[in-house]
Amino acid sequence: MQTAVNPPDYRSDTVLPLPPEVRANAWAVDASCPGNPGPTEYRCIDLATGEQVFHFGTILATNNIGEFLAVVHALALMNQRGINDKTIYTDSRNAITWVNKKQCKTRLEQSVRTREAFDLIRRAEKWLRQHAITVPIIKWETKAWGEIPADFGRKNA
Repeated sequence: MQTAVNPPDYRSDTVLPLPPEVRANAWAVDASCPGNPGPTEYRCIDLATGEQVFHFGTILATNNIGEFLAVVHALALMNQRGINDKTIYTDSRNAITWVNKKQCKTRLEQSVRTREAFDLIRRAEKWLRQHAITVPIIKWETKAWGEIPADFGRKNA
């Protein structure tokens, strides 16, 4: 059995073993939420360096809410830092749709326990209405590429 080379010799733009079609000048975001709803957290990984760009959580929410907030957090941070040449990868079709529509269409019930999640959702939706999206948001193709690098690795936990 051959040992994987990291980075693979065909990639000089990243420290991660990325598929050839994945851009290394990008951030990958993902959320984790055991339960529905449950304790939700999300993070962002720089695909060129493998470094964690940010981590947030936990709040009581759903995985879809975490994915949505992760994308908006990445967009806002890129905007704040003047970054307009990167791509954002997410494995969530819902997050991409909600970001494009500038509205989180969750079915989570609003309550005292979910107040923090809904405060963050309102803040994210407001940010989206007030800012143009200037970077591509691309669906990470898990079946073809494996788990997104921002994955928390808890699927079998």
